[in-house]
Amino acid sequence: MGAKLVLAPNAANHCFGCGGANDFGMKLTFEVDPETGRASGKFVLGLRYAGGAGFVHGGIIAVLLDEVMGKISKLSEERAVTAELNIEYRKPVPTDREILLSGWQEGEKGRNRFRIGEIHDAQGNLLARGRGRFVVVEQPVIQQGKAQG
Repeated sequence: MGAKLVLAPNAANHCFGCGGANDFGMKLTFEVDPETGRASGKFVLGLRYAGGAGFVHGGIIAVLLDEVMGKISKLSEERAVTAELNIEYRKPVPTDREILLSGWQEGEKGRNRFRIGEIHDAQGNLLARGRGRFVVVEQPVIQQGKAQG
């Protein structure tokens, strides 16, 4: 089908998770594999994203899962926004060790895209799982942070 697509931070994108133009953003890079239909990424987050207990903050875990599931849209060149996100926090996510993210689409109905995202440690232990419903929107819906109407 095709080679893996590397989705590096875009200098014109202000997205907190994957944009290159957000000085406070995470600047995450993902790969999307057209053959498997999966998005993936490997990260060591560091103390910058720690919660009170010293592990990765739960909100950052939600961002990571939202991002990896959102990248699936690249396979169809659709623009889809998060409508629902459910996170299952299984084990603490370390700040100082590599974590592996993966995401894929389970199904679709109309404009709805149902996706799964997971975070594993290097040993393959499941640390967190997200289930999301994304809704396909017309392009462009958002420009420079302002809704078009």
